[in-house]
Amino acid sequence: MEMKASEVRQSFLDFFASKDHKIVPSSPVIPQGDPTLLFTNAGMNQFKDVFLGIGTRDYKRAADTQKCIRVSGKHNDLEEVGVDTYHHSFFEMLGNWSFGDYYKEEAIEWAFELLTKVWGLPKDRLFATVFRTDDEAFEIWKKFLPESRIFRFDEKDNFWEMGEVGPCGPCSEIHFDRTPDKSGASLVNAGSPDVIEIWNLVFIQYNRNEDGSLSELPAKHVDTGMGLERITAVLQGKTSNYDTDLFIPLIRKLEELSSKPYPEKVSHPDGIAMRVIADHIRTLSFAIADGAFPSNEGRGYVLRRILRRASRFARKLGFREPVIYKLVPTLIEIMGDFFTELKQNQTTIEKVIRAEEENFIQTLDRGIEKFEEIVSKQKDLGSNVIPGELAFLLYDSFGFPLDLTQLMAREIGFVVDTESFNQKMEEQRERSRQGAKFHDIEVVSFDSNLKTIFTGYEEFETNSEIIYVDDNKVITSHSPFYVESGGQVNDTGVIIVNEIEYKVENLSKVGDVIIHYCDKPIKAKAGDKATLRVDISRRRDIMRNHSATHLLHEALVRVLGRHVRQSGSLVAPNYLRFDFNHFEKVKAEQLQEIEQIVNEKIFEALDVRTDIMPLEEARNKTKAKMFFGEKYGDIVRVVSMGDFCAELCGGTHVRNTNEIGIFKITSEQSIAAGIRRIEAVTGRGVYSFILQMLNEINNLKSTTQQLEDSLKSLKKEFQKFEKERLKTEVREWIKTAKNYNSFHILAKEVETENLDELRNLAEIVRDAFGKSGIAFLFAPTQDKLYIACSVTDDLVAKYPAGKLVNIVAQHLGGKGGGKPHLATAGTKLNDNYKILINDTDIINNLIHS
Repeated sequence: MEMKASEVRQSFLDFFASKDHKIVPSSPVIPQGDPTLLFTNAGMNQFKDVFLGIGTRDYKRAADTQKCIRVSGKHNDLEEVGVDTYHHSFFEMLGNWSFGDYYKEEAIEWAFELLTKVWGLPKDRLFATVFRTDDEAFEIWKKFLPESRIFRFDEKDNFWEMGEVGPCGPCSEIHFDRTPDKSGASLVNAGSPDVIEIWNLVFIQYNRNEDGSLSELPAKHVDTGMGLERITAVLQGKTSNYDTDLFIPLIRKLEELSSKPYPEKVSHPDGIAMRVIADHIRTLSFAIADGAFPSNEGRGYVLRRILRRASRFARKLGFREPVIYKLVPTLIEIMGDFFTELKQNQTTIEKVIRAEEENFIQTLDRGIEKFEEIVSKQKDLGSNVIPGELAFLLYDSFGFPLDLTQLMAREIGFVVDTESFNQKMEEQRERSRQGAKFHDIEVVSFDSNLKTIFTGYEEFETNSEIIYVDDNKVITSHSPFYVESGGQVNDTGVIIVNEIEYKVENLSKVGDVIIHYCDKPIKAKAGDKATLRVDISRRRDIMRNHSATHLLHEALVRVLGRHVRQSGSLVAPNYLRFDFNHFEKVKAEQLQEIEQIVNEKIFEALDVRTDIMPLEEARNKTKAKMFFGEKYGDIVRVVSMGDFCAELCGGTHVRNTNEIGIFKITSEQSIAAGIRRIEAVTGRGVYSFILQMLNEINNLKSTTQQLEDSLKSLKKEFQKFEKERLKTEVREWIKTAKNYNSFHILAKEVETENLDELRNLAEIVRDAFGKSGIAFLFAPTQDKLYIACSVTDDLVAKYPAGKLVNIVAQHLGGKGGGKPHLATAGTKLNDNYKILINDTDIINNLIHS
């Protein structure tokens, strides 16, 4: 019965557990505290300190399955992924280790036992390779295989080294022959898919010295690695890793989404596209689950490149909308039971990938169009080279990573001028570096043996001795002044020498020396005593903000997810700024929860503890946050706040979180794709913030009152203007009034908002008549008709408006009344009023009947 991949994984672990191996969990694909490594790329990464002799474990034998990503450096299989059937950017490395315990004999014997007796692979399809001088391994292999199936190779294939110096040793590889007639002997280490390496056994027995020579290690180690994807393909009888149950569900999902079948031919473009996407969704999902995030720097940019590469292949399959994120549930069905971090972070993984897809899709079409335009022009010039400055344009304006442009170029027989591309990139970096210079500090030359001991962790004022002075620059043996680092700004304060006070306006650090830049030339010499005093109030504000930054970072992780990582910060006396990776705007309720968590930890009065320890101890024994790219020394400071959070940090902090006082977020915004920024205040900064808000409220009230007054004034002006306009219009109406010897009658349909407007309008008509005038204004609404009648003063005795309007209203089925000069009436709406408007003789007859 065919073994599932999950069964292969478990049987490997069970086998070595039976050989007294400690089964250890996979370390994250994001290396903790190792700034030299973008991603975990081998099973031995988590045991690097043991091999270097600077760390130990409480066990001598170990086995695991390690999540690995290989997309950069010498371990970079990205270009081959999808093109062939056995390269991957993400894979599982099954491995077993011996730390000074068993060696070659057991390692070879157990490997052979697992492959042939447990998994049942035929012996006559196995080959073994050894290093050319490793007679010991060769003799051991002769116990299991005939000499004709054991080969010697040189350093290129069978010698492992950690680096230019350090632990190293010969290795023995096991290869599997897939040829139908078992004739693959000549294909061993030939790069053929018909004979593939399935297991590498490394025997670490030497140390490479700086002069290139080898010396024997006092303790010998074993480090083995076997790709789960490859061995699963072998055990399931597949010639392609992508035909195993690790990938087929993903490919079937792509078939369903694209309505295209997975081609049998390996070189078919649709097949390549499906394999690339199936591979890359694994890399992206595991990296995001372990806390990496697409961005424009470091490992974040590698992930962005991978996602955009997959997105472009999705376009090849006909997709115009985000689709890669839709594969996450299928991946979790395959691997989520063993790697539970995928299930725990499913929502985050889907949202991050979808957001990245949406952002890139917006420029993908325009970028492809620009690429095709560039290619067309180069063809016209008889060239198949894409100039570096144009590749840079695709990168800078359309978000095309260089390797994506190279991939598209290769597909049509073009190449990219990478040298001029890299030159353009360096020019951009230089512009960024120049733009980042906020102030210039004069270079100081001094004795390289000088050293300043920083006392600012313990005190704000230090009595010291001057060891160097030049104009306004002074170096002392001890100093409490913190030099800008890790986001925390410089201290300010004074230096008192010979009873003269000098203001410290700037600071710099060269090696172990702190240089103080003062406001005037210093009248002193080396050996003179000096008192250095930091601005205490300002420093305390900085300390409050720095400690609050640690609390904020942890609160962000707890509310938004483990993917959150600091990508920049500023700790100033009046506020703090914290930049972090996140895929969407932080919701108002989330900000409120984050702020509440920080304040709760402030009110809980957590002790702030600083522990000095070796970097390896901090990495292995604490949960302190470490940041990729940060340069840590061998000895580090771990700043912990109760059991809530811990970070490696060289800054200055409060002794207890209650010293922070209170914390208030003042803004949250996007500063780049996938990067958010929070600004906040603490302590006195919150008081200043409240005063500012109160001033703004008062100013708003004042402004509101001014606006209301202006509005009233404008309204009066408008009413005055409208009245004059109506008078002009009414004078035109009066010209149409019919003369009945001693008076005129005007009948007019008008539009008004309400009865008051109708009365006002009737009054304006009366005034416009002056004398001898009777007006009837009809204002229809949706279901009623309103009538207003106005009479000039000379006629009110004989023709009172109240009587006239009632006569007309009764004629139309209604009634009304009012004063002699002005009256109103109402009735149900009907069209009879229009007859009266067209023939005022009827009205004249009614009022005289």
